[in-house]
Amino acid sequence: MTAPRTRSHATRTRRLAALLVAGVATLALTSCGGDDKSVSDGRSPEQVLALAGKTLDETSGVQIRLAAKELPSGVQGIEEASGVATHPAAFDGTITVSLSGQSFDVPVIAVDGKVYAQVPLTPGWQDVDPTDYGAPDPAQLMSADRGFSSLLGATTHVEEGDSVRGGKDNKEVLTEYTGTVPGSAVKNVIPSASGDFHATYTISADGELREAALTGEFYPGSESMTYTIGFDEYGTEKAITAP
Repeated sequence: MTAPRTRSHATRTRRLAALLVAGVATLALTSCGGDDKSVSDGRSPEQVLALAGKTLDETSGVQIRLAAKELPSGVQGIEEASGVATHPAAFDGTITVSLSGQSFDVPVIAVDGKVYAQVPLTPGWQDVDPTDYGAPDPAQLMSADRGFSSLLGATTHVEEGDSVRGGKDNKEVLTEYTGTVPGSAVKNVIPSASGDFHATYTISADGELREAALTGEFYPGSESMTYTIGFDEYGTEKAITAP
C-alpha cells in the first residue's frame, strides 16, 4: 500500500511548479523583448539625433524620397525627388519641378561638383545650375556639413515621442523626435527657406534616420508647407558618374 504524501512533499511540489512557471515566463519575456532595445535607451534625444546623423554620414548610400504635401499656388519649386544618394557625395535620380504652373520630371545626375539634367524640350544632358529651379546641388544632400545629417545637429528643443512598430513585417522599433530647425540650416536643402522650421524625425532602433518632416516657409511670401524626406536601404552602393 502506497504511503500518503506528506505536507512537506506537497509544498516542495508547488514550489517547483512555481519556479518552472517563472522560468518559462522569463524566457518568454526575454525572447519577445530582445528586439525592442532602442538607441534611445540611456541616450538623451540630442544624443539620438547625433547618432542618426553619424549613421547617415557613414553609410555608403541610401535611397531618398522627397515629397511636398502641397506646393503653394504659384510657387516655382520642387514637388518631388527620388533617387540614390551616395558617399562620396553624388546623386542619381529624378526631380519633379513646378514651372509656370506645370510639373516636369527632370532626370538628374550630380557628381564632382556639377549637376547634369535632362531639361524638358532640350535634347541630351545639360550642365545646369540647380538654384534656377529652387533646388540645391543634390549631391550635397549627403554632405556632413550641408546635407540632411546637418539638420539633425542644428535641431533644438528636441523631445522624444512615442515608439511604434514599423518597417518590414513590423519587426522594427521606430521612435519619433520633434524639434526646431533654423532656416539657415534648412536653406541647404531648399535654398529659399526662411524662418524656423518644425521638424519631426523618425529614427530606427539601430540609429537610422528613416524619415524627416519639415514644416515652415520654404518659399518667400508663401504659406507654411511640409516637405517629407524618406531614407531607405542604408548601405546602398552605386558608382555614379557624369553622363
